[in-house]
Amino acid sequence: MNEMKRCSWCNLNNEKYVIYHDKEWSKLLRKDDRYLFELLVLELFQAGLSWEIVLNKREDFKAAFDDFDIDKISKYDEKKIEELINNKKIIRNKNKIIATINNAKIFLEISKKYHSFYNFLISFIPDRKVIFENDKTSSALSDDISKVLSSCKMKYVGSKIIYSYLLAIGIISSHEKECFLYLENKDICL
Repeated sequence: MNEMKRCSWCNLNNEKYVIYHDKEWSKLLRKDDRYLFELLVLELFQAGLSWEIVLNKREDFKAAFDDFDIDKISKYDEKKIEELINNKKIIRNKNKIIATINNAKIFLEISKKYHSFYNFLISFIPDRKVIFENDKTSSALSDDISKVLSSCKMKYVGSKIIYSYLLAIGIISSHEKECFLYLENKDICL
């Protein structure tokens, strides 16, 4: 598994990271709201930390957050917040936990308005094509989406977090040129 050349950020000593890089990152795999919400939550928790820390706790996050059931999360109460704050298997940041609940409510509203969160995201991309770019941490696209989400009162949705999110879900493809998954700029439809 480690013989192929991968993006320089991928820790080859962490099997979860290698599998994430090879099978999921920067690939347009799933357009369903639960998956898109899961990655948005994980990006939120990653703020100020490394992605590897969050990735290593991904299964614990799934268990703690009811398999990222957006409806359930949007209804979490103080008791559930306390339970999450006391869960040593996840990142126990009260502000991020509360932001997740808040964001679930807004995510549902956006999904209802656009018939899915994916439709909301691609409404920002007129030609509906995967964007190929490297060596960026934000873009006009992430700026625009961040502004709209922030205006809706979502939390932890700054342009850099949204850019990382767009990379994770495959709207932006950014494998390094030396990586075996690097793609030349092709017309891949969203």
